[in-house]
Amino acid sequence: MELEDALAVARNNREAVLTTIRSNGLPQLSNVLAAVGADGLIRISTTADRAKFKNLARRPWAAVHVNGENFFSYVVLEGDVELSEVAQEPDDAAVDELVELYRALMGADHDDWDDYRRAMVADRRVVVRIHPTRAYGMARLPRE
Repeated sequence: MELEDALAVARNNREAVLTTIRSNGLPQLSNVLAAVGADGLIRISTTADRAKFKNLARRPWAAVHVNGENFFSYVVLEGDVELSEVAQEPDDAAVDELVELYRALMGADHDDWDDYRRAMVADRRVVVRIHPTRAYGMARLPRE
């Protein structure tokens, strides 16, 4: 499967399953909301105290599974991961990126951006950026 075809499916469904690798080598799966940017990167928000963050800091690789139009239609995008800095100030670059991610995921502005920005710092939020390098799956069922 071509990366662009898989990214097109991922652009149509923000609900995904993120797979990271634990320290023992086994996978950990987490339900997440993911947005595909115009740059082709998949972005996910998490907190610095979550296992997925620790897994990604240790081994910067992830896979994202996204359902297609029906149960048998899906794509998986694998890639290298880059983590933003942990949000530390309401006006820092990490929080600015989290604002853009919110807009991409929700398709709208937040009711109170000042409160949102403070919450991102209090939560110690981070943006996970996945650089897709491989895709597989079945975006559409084969014709019968």
